[in-house]
Amino acid sequence: MFTFADAFAGIGGFHTALSGLGGNCVWACENDAAAAATYWNNWKVEAFRDITVEAPADGLVSVPPHDVFTAGFPCQPFSKSGQQRGMEEARGTLFYNVARVLETQKPSVVIL
Repeated sequence: MFTFADAFAGIGGFHTALSGLGGNCVWACENDAAAAATYWNNWKVEAFRDITVEAPADGLVSVPPHDVFTAGFPCQPFSKSGQQRGMEEARGTLFYNVARVLETQKPSVVIL
């Protein structure tokens, strides 16, 4: 058995896969209220959180220890489907919050 944290969780795609492999979700984060409500209905895990609060650039990271970190990372700032503004767009800077979680918790596996 292993534990996982699920950032930018949506309705739980990574959760589906990892729980099917025996994983236990210890933290989930999704700032879209409708997606977070669906996540709750699917998994009974509270996901309505803001990663900028849970893992601030210069503060205490409140994400619990875990073995696997997953993130349906917002790719629009970097992809052809967006405006390709990268770190100049607010969603692009969320990478730094992900980096704070990884730096603090040091999971064995990272899936972005």
